[in-house]
Amino acid sequence: MELGAFSISLNVKDLQKSKAFYENLGFETLGGDMNHNYLILKNGQTLIGLFQGLFEKNILTFNPGWDNNAKNLENFTDVRDLQKELKKKGMGLIQEADDSTSGPAYVTLEDPDGNPILIDQHR
Repeated sequence: MELGAFSISLNVKDLQKSKAFYENLGFETLGGDMNHNYLILKNGQTLIGLFQGLFEKNILTFNPGWDNNAKNLENFTDVRDLQKELKKKGMGLIQEADDSTSGPAYVTLEDPDGNPILIDQHR
């Protein structure tokens, strides 16, 4: 099962302070918008999303259709197909994608320890 590019989405208290902290660790801004309270940072193949006031917990995030540079992949498994496979395996989904649509959609679930997982397809 290919889930796409992986990142950790961190719920931060102060976006500017968190940005400065991770820049000191060698991360560079890849995307996002300070005015919309989020940034995507990259160091090598490692991606971190910083989100201020947008959700409660840190989230493990996968992006079908993107590589680690947020560039479109030619071939990828659609989130709806991933959803079908997860459901066949008996994985409990918190939020499901609408099977009657195409394009952007997302699925959410939690691991056994309550860590949120977001499979978020942007295209």
